[in-house]
Amino acid sequence: MKPRKQQDPGGEDMFRARLEHIINPRHELVLLAEAIDWQRFDEAFAPLFADVGVPALPTRLMVGLQILKYMHGLSDPEVTAQWVENPYFQHFCGAVYFQHKAPFDRSSLTRWRQRIGDEKLSTLVQESLASAQRTGALSTKDVRRVTVDTTVQPKNITFPTDAKLLYASIVRLNRLARRHGVKLRESYLRIGKLALIKSQRYAHAKQFRRQRREVKFLHVRLGRVIRDIERKTGHDPLLRAHFESELNLAKRIRLQRKRQKGPKVYSCHAPETECIGKGKAHKPYEFGVKVSIATTNARAKGGMFILHAKALHGNPYDGHTLSVVVDELADWVGARPERIYVDKGYRGHKLKAPLSIFQSGQKRGVTPQIKRELRRRVAVEPIIGHVKAEHRMDRNYLKGREGDRINAILAAAGFNFKQIANWLKVLLCALLAGFTSRPGRALYYQTA
Repeated sequence: MKPRKQQDPGGEDMFRARLEHIINPRHELVLLAEAIDWQRFDEAFAPLFADVGVPALPTRLMVGLQILKYMHGLSDPEVTAQWVENPYFQHFCGAVYFQHKAPFDRSSLTRWRQRIGDEKLSTLVQESLASAQRTGALSTKDVRRVTVDTTVQPKNITFPTDAKLLYASIVRLNRLARRHGVKLRESYLRIGKLALIKSQRYAHAKQFRRQRREVKFLHVRLGRVIRDIERKTGHDPLLRAHFESELNLAKRIRLQRKRQKGPKVYSCHAPETECIGKGKAHKPYEFGVKVSIATTNARAKGGMFILHAKALHGNPYDGHTLSVVVDELADWVGARPERIYVDKGYRGHKLKAPLSIFQSGQKRGVTPQIKRELRRRVAVEPIIGHVKAEHRMDRNYLKGREGDRINAILAAAGFNFKQIANWLKVLLCALLAGFTSRPGRALYYQTA
């Protein structure tokens, strides 16, 4: 059913305290809540809910929880626990009275994200940019010069090896067999774990012939488990359907080779993970998904803002993604950028207006102003670092490819709202400082 409406009943409650009486009205979260157009989210998300059934949780509550989570880099359980303890969190999410128990469960955040989807969640980034313009932190001229770069959003997986993948597949098939009452001839769990330990120790000692022997041992045992399950589930189509996806994944892991062409499996619980080589000395390969980040080229009054964020599956070439990014950026911002600054990885892009794209190191057609803006291109790197370190893009815990796209968008929105909150805090301090330092006004301090 449609989300419930949060209404102020008015008056006082004998047993509950109003939040406006116990919070500081000059706090940055209070000012940020006043700057956001919450009605925009109600209008955007209302078509995704049915007209019958139990009323859904209020939209402002769920949107506010997502913003707070990614602003402060919290997990779902952490933001749920802090919502109960923090009156500013409750006020930001639209509560009128202080509540000692959360009206939602931590799993409600997961279900809400899955219902809304990544396309509609881009409204949070659009509203963050609109709020920045309303508060004066961002102006229209700031979005005319854009810097675009790509990074890797790592998935929450361990470093993949053949031995770990083979043993993990054996464990998952045995767990599924126990769940559905299929008795296997042999589980190979104990000897498989021993082979995994030996493989890791032999690899550490650089005894690779022995290490390959243990990997082959796991390879053979996984094949036995697969064939045993196929024999004992072939007569029951319904039972076979429960094992189909897991068996297909196990076969992919068993048949993949070191230098094969095409996608490989790097994690059993996240098979959508991709291996991306970035050429870093400390981390040659990263396992996750490529993400495109577009920021303002110059620093606005409120700082740098992220104008667009998108997870790009399939590890595409950077130059081939620029047209998609520019089209979506124009929809999100409301205007097509005049100049875009990229690095040398975007060579070979295909855009209708190639003269508006400037690459680092470019000499032809570069004016002194463009040269200065090209030097500003590297400012996107610390922005990516902050989004990863402080806004949950460094390790994605959300499930599937849709989880990759959702996490990238919400991380960008959390970064922008954090910038707006800092801007409102600095602006308020500047206003108070200017008010207290006016000529002819004396300040008196009471001493003990």
